[in-house]
Formats: sequence, structure tokens, C-alpha cells
Amino acid sequence: MKQLEFRSVNRLFPPDVAAVSDLSFSIERGTWSILKGPSGSGKSTILHLAAGIDIPTSGDVFVAGSEISELSSDDRATLRRLKMGFVFQQFFLVPYLNALENLLLAQHFHSTTDANQAKDTLARVGLGNRMKHTPSQLSGGEKQRLCIARSIINSPELLIADEPTASLDETNQKQILQLFSELHRSGLTIFMASHDPLVDDYADEVRHLRFGKFFSV
Repeated sequence: MKQLEFRSVNRLFPPDVAAVSDLSFSIERGTWSILKGPSGSGKSTILHLAAGIDIPTSGDVFVAGSEISELSSDDRATLRRLKMGFVFQQFFLVPYLNALENLLLAQHFHSTTDANQAKDTLARVGLGNRMKHTPSQLSGGEKQRLCIARSIINSPELLIADEPTASLDETNQKQILQLFSELHRSGLTIFMASHDPLVDDYADEVRHLRFGKFFSV
């Protein structure tokens, strides 16, 4: 079953910048798929289209069988909240909440809060001893790990991640990739943009992107 599908998708930005050009591909449920490409190649735009944060100029994007552009903005937000987890390059953490409270907030918007589950998730990403710290008291790598914890706290069907290991040292990179590997083995679909060569060894498929199009290497 297809978790994500692009059909002849184009995304143009003024004046006539083609960030994505006639792109067609699909990701099967339970697959770990990687986007590789230089800055400006369209990786983040594709992830935003997959999440329904952006919609195509033309073409169709399907997530779990729902066509994104046919949904209202509220329905796209509901789809994201119930079905997806996100790790973006910006942290988007609530600055006055500590690490545990940031996770509890994510749970609240999904369903109900569970402090024990939130604490266990922080421990899984190596932040068990930092749960009372606010974002300003965390390093860049710790903030990234908190964002990863937030992305998986509600057991999504699809995890969309933009350079999730970029701010981490090699030890923490491996720890997070092992966590993603565990989630992948449990059936989670992962769609990730990454420059990290370590990621290639974990993924089921790698697509190379340049000027909004796939190419072979």
C-alpha cells in the first residue's frame, strides 16, 4: 500500500522558479526513503508538499490515500496531527516550556497527555536527564533530539524529517539512526532529506535530486 504518492507534481515560485518539476514517485507503507541533493535542489519543498504544508502548483499529492490539495487547510492540519510526525531544520520549540512540557503539549494537540510516555520518549533520545530544561538551556544537538522525540511521541504513520542528524555529533547521529531503525522495523514510514552518508546504510531507497528533478548516480 502506498503511504505517499506524487503524480506529475510541479511547484513554481515567483517569478518563474521551478522548485519541483513534473515529479512522480511513490513510497510504500513501511519504507525508509531518503532524498539527497545540494542546497536549493528542492528537498525541503518536496517535504513540505508531502506534509500538506504547501500544495502543488499543478499535479497531485496523495497521503494515505487522501489527495492533499482537495482538503481544506483545517483538514490538512488534522491529517498532519493524526497521521504524521515532523523534524524540520527549524526547531519550533516553545521557549518557555521545558523539554517534558514541550512533549506534553504535542500530546495534548493529538489526544491526551501521558507524562510517563513523554519521559520514556525523552529517555529514548538521550534526554532523560534534561527533561526539566527549557530550549535555551539545551545545546543545538539536544534541541534536535527533543524535536525528534516530539515527532514520534504520538506514534505517527509517516515521519517526515529534514536533515534530522545535521546538528548531532557522530555518537548521537548513530543513536538517533538506531532509534529510527527501530521505528522503521516496527512499521513506520520514514521520508527524510539528509546529507549524512551514515543514513544511506539504514534506508531502503535513496533518491538523488537536482533542480527539482530526480537523476541517477
